Amino acid sequence: MSTSLSQMLDRTFGRPRGLLGRFGGRAMAHGNASTELRVVELASIESTETALVVGPGPGIGLQATAERAARTIGVDPSQEMLARSRRRCGDEVELRQGTADATGEPDDSVDVVLSVNNVQLWDDRPAGFAELFRVLRPGGRLLLSSHEKWLPVSRHELADEAAAAGFVDLQTWTWDPPGFGASLAAQLRAIKPLA
Repeated sequence: MSTSLSQMLDRTFGRPRGLLGRFGGRAMAHGNASTELRVVELASIESTETALVVGPGPGIGLQATAERAARTIGVDPSQEMLARSRRRCGDEVELRQGTADATGEPDDSVDVVLSVNNVQLWDDRPAGFAELFRVLRPGGRLLLSSHEKWLPVSRHELADEAAAAGFVDLQTWTWDPPGFGASLAAQLRAIKPLA
C-alpha cells in the first residue's frame, strides 16, 4: 500500500481527523452499528459491571454499553471520535485518549472489554492483548469483532495471540451482519482466568 493511501486511511478510519475523519465517523456509525449492537448483546453486561470500549469511534456501541453497565469507559486515539462519542453519550461515559495497549486503566479494574473494527488498527497486537488482560478482573471477558477481510491475520491466529497473553476459553466465529454491502465479521470471545 502506498504511503499516501495509508495516510489517507489513517486520517479517515485509523485516527480520524479533519474532513476525512468526519466522513470516516459517519461511515463507521452507519456500517458498524449492527455489529456493535450485536457485540454488546453477546457481552451480557450486568448492571453492576464496569465496561471498557476500545476504539468506540462515533459511540454507537459505547452508548449501548452505557445503557447496561454501571460504569462505561471509552478509549480512542482520535480526538475527533472522542468528541463524537461525547456528543452521542454525554456524561454517561468516561472518555479518554488511549489505545488497546495504553488504556490508562488500573490492574483488574474492568469486567468486560469490547472492541469493534479496531484490532486491525493496533500498532502492537501482543501489547494490546497484554494490556487488556491486565485491566480485566479475573473472570472478565473480552469480545472483539472485525471485518474479516481487513484482519492482518486469520481469526484463529488472532485467538492464538489472545491465548499467548493469558486468555482462556477462546471462541471464534464469523457473523454476517444484516444490510446491503455488510462485510463478514470475524468475532472472538476470551476470558481472563480466575486464578
